[in-house]
Amino acid sequence: MTQLYESDYAEWAEEMAKMLSEKRFAELDLENLVQEVSDLSQRERDRLLSSIRLILQHLLKWDCQPNKRSRSWQITIERERQNIKFYLEDSPSLKKYLCQEWIDKMYLIARLDAAKQTQLDFPPECHYTVEDVFGE
Repeated sequence: MTQLYESDYAEWAEEMAKMLSEKRFAELDLENLVQEVSDLSQRERDRLLSSIRLILQHLLKWDCQPNKRSRSWQITIERERQNIKFYLEDSPSLKKYLCQEWIDKMYLIARLDAAKQTQLDFPPECHYTVEDVFGE
């Protein structure tokens, strides 16, 4: 099964699901299955953090370029806030990332992204609060 995991991930995943549903536990590729299940949690977290980063990036541009504000920036902020709500409905445990510590971490990346796009120098310290990111 390890060879199938390396050569055709989709088929491997289907085989693992089939074996689990048929209770053929002894045949499972446990090493890779454990890794994949572990990675699922991280992927969910990363989707949430990506949304936070995008919100911060667009808030920076919105605040620092009032003459260039666009509907698309507003739409992106609203869309990512909605995405976060959906992520939390599916995985309430992700709420632990909705704190100032993670806002500050994502700000560092969002600041670089916004600077690349605008050629502006943004404040090195995050001044956005949790309410700024998730509020209306």
